[in-house]
Amino acid sequence: MSVDLSTRYLGLDLAHPVVVSACSLGFDRDNLRRMEDAGASAVVLPSLFEEQIVHDQMAVHEFYEFTSDKFPEALSVFPDMDDSNSGPEAYLRLVESAKRSLAVPVIGSLNGTSSGGWIRYAKLIQDAGADALELNVYRVVTDSHEDGPAVEARDLELVSEVCKSVTIPVAVKIGPYFSALPNLAVRLAGAGASGLVMFNRFYQPDIDLETLRVAPRLVLSTSDEVRLPMRWIAVLYGRVRASLAATTGVHTHEDVLKLLLAGADVTMVASALYTRGIGHLRAMIDGTRSWLEERDYTSVAQMKGSISQINAPDPEAFERANYIKTLVDYTGTEATT
Repeated sequence: MSVDLSTRYLGLDLAHPVVVSACSLGFDRDNLRRMEDAGASAVVLPSLFEEQIVHDQMAVHEFYEFTSDKFPEALSVFPDMDDSNSGPEAYLRLVESAKRSLAVPVIGSLNGTSSGGWIRYAKLIQDAGADALELNVYRVVTDSHEDGPAVEARDLELVSEVCKSVTIPVAVKIGPYFSALPNLAVRLAGAGASGLVMFNRFYQPDIDLETLRVAPRLVLSTSDEVRLPMRWIAVLYGRVRASLAATTGVHTHEDVLKLLLAGADVTMVASALYTRGIGHLRAMIDGTRSWLEERDYTSVAQMKGSISQINAPDPEAFERANYIKTLVDYTGTEATT
C-alpha cells in the first residue's frame, strides 16, 4: 500500500512536506521549474527586502553596507542596486512569472522590521498571484534602552497590520532568541498569523584580521542545526493554532522525518540545494516515503507529532532535565585516553 505523503500548510494542500525555502536560487526562473520537476511541493520565493522598498530614499552604498553582513540572499542578488532587474517591481514580475510557470503553490516573502511600504507590497504580492506570504521579521536589537516586551509589541503590531491588509494566509518567520517563545507564538497566531516558520537563521559577521574590518562570512547550515527547530516545534505542537514549518538544517530525509515526528507540517530546505543540487529534493522525498513504508505507516498525518512534547513518553526530554542528563552521560574521546 502506498503511503500518503500529503500535508496541509497555511490552508494549502501539499503533495508532501518538502518545500523550498527562500533563497537566491529562486530568482532564476529555470531553477524554479527545476525545483518543481525535482518534486518540491511548494516554493517560497526569495525575499523582497524592506531596504528595496525604500530604495528610492536610500543611497545605493548605504543599502549594500547594511545588507552585505546580514542577508545572504542579497549578496548574490544586489551587487549593483542600479540594476534594472532589481527592486520591488522586478520582484512582482517574479511572482507573476512563477505563478504562470509552476503548478505548485508559490509563497512570496517580505523581509524587514517595520511596516513602511510593507502593507502596500503585501497587497501587491497578493495581487501578483502569490498563494501565501511569508513575513520574515529580522531584527537585531542593539539599543540597551529597548526592552523585550517593546520589541515583541512592535513585531505583533506589524504582523497584525500585514495580516489585516491581505486575504491570503501569512506565515511569520521568527528567530529563536525570545525569552518566552511559546507565549510569543500564541500571540502571533492571535495577531493573525496562519503559520510560524522556525527559525530565521541569523548570519553573524566576522572580523578580518588582515583588514581589521567587519566582514560577511556566509556559512551554510548543517544537519546538526535541525535540533533547534525540532525542539521548539515539539514544544509548540498542539499548543498553538498555526501551521508549523521547520527550516534551518534540513538536508536529508532523516532531518525531514525527525521534524515531522516533532510536529512540523512542512520542512523547508535551502542550503542542501546549494551543496547537493536542486535534484536532491527527489532523494529527500523518496527517502521519506521509503522510511514510512518500511515501518508500515499509511500517511504523514499518522506519524506527525507522535514524538512532540505532549505525546512523547518522556516530555521532560525537551526541557532542562535532558540538558543535565546529556552532560552527565557524555564521555568525550579525550577523557578516555
